[in-house]
Amino acid sequence: MENPPANTPKIDDFADRDPSAGVDLVIETGASPPSARLEALVATATAYANAASSENTRDAYAKDWRHFSAWCRREGFDPTPPSSQVIGLYIGACAAGDPKRNTPALSVATIERRLSGLAWNFTQRGTPMDRADRHIATVLAGIRRKHAKPPRQKEAVLGEDIKAMVDTLGHDLRGLRDRAILLLGFAGGLRRSEIVGLDIVRDDHSDGHGWIEIFPGQGVLLTLRGKTGWREVEVGRGASDQTCPVVALESWIRFGRIARGALFRRIFKDNKTVDVERLSDKHVARLVKQTALAAGVRSDLPEGERAGLFAGHSLRAGLASSAEIEERYVQKQLGHASAEMTRKYQRRRDRFRTNLTKASGL
Repeated sequence: MENPPANTPKIDDFADRDPSAGVDLVIETGASPPSARLEALVATATAYANAASSENTRDAYAKDWRHFSAWCRREGFDPTPPSSQVIGLYIGACAAGDPKRNTPALSVATIERRLSGLAWNFTQRGTPMDRADRHIATVLAGIRRKHAKPPRQKEAVLGEDIKAMVDTLGHDLRGLRDRAILLLGFAGGLRRSEIVGLDIVRDDHSDGHGWIEIFPGQGVLLTLRGKTGWREVEVGRGASDQTCPVVALESWIRFGRIARGALFRRIFKDNKTVDVERLSDKHVARLVKQTALAAGVRSDLPEGERAGLFAGHSLRAGLASSAEIEERYVQKQLGHASAEMTRKYQRRRDRFRTNLTKASGL
């Protein structure tokens, strides 16, 4: 194998670095310093490398690496280079927990996430992890067989639920903002990150994930950068101004005096001053939960159980479950690559629509 030429950029060895800080590219130049032109090229490539994953993703991967490294230190293993046997022992320990250290057993989903984080970290170090190796794959298969539980989906909030939820909000500045968040998130079938990532106008230098364009008398067009690329989402006007997402959006923009930058922002404690900072997507999750509980959604269930049913994804699932139109339109609105994924979201709408019991003659 030929040696790389001089002045070749490479990803730095950050075995002791926090990957959430991003990737750094360094240059091996021997005795001579790199030229200004080469340094500029490296800076550009570094920026693109860091844009390959979101800050939240890098934070999660950093947490996975710290967890693995701490376990290796306790057990006397070296975390690098990747050892399939050590990683197999690690995920087995994660699944079993450690009562002596008061460490709970991790769920199958969390263990799989940690493996993905480790794979990313090892790849950045130039020593890829073989997840298909039997020491890892066989242990993981056993963990899935013994500990896997049915997936717990968040409860879909339907059209009538949303109406009741927005009725719990006030008509002050914070209420106007939160009403627009709920109605736009529901009607657009948006993820919570997509809601808070919207800008009022297009700005190619923004840290957001899209922007809005209001068409008077018709609706609002959302241009979003999602997991599968850019897509457009049309949100039409509603039958009533009280529950129309476009009216709610226009009211928030007018009274919040939003002219540029982030569409949904923090509001100071005086409830009169709008900050310039973008809302966290966690606000959407809290808002959905609080208003759903206040509106009595699924009041047939115990209070403790209800509290865990609702989150930001309840809006997205709610549109899919409420819209009585052809499946392809729902699929397009949600930005799903397959109809099968859309059907997973149509939870309460399609239950027992097809009765095979009667169809069989019983």
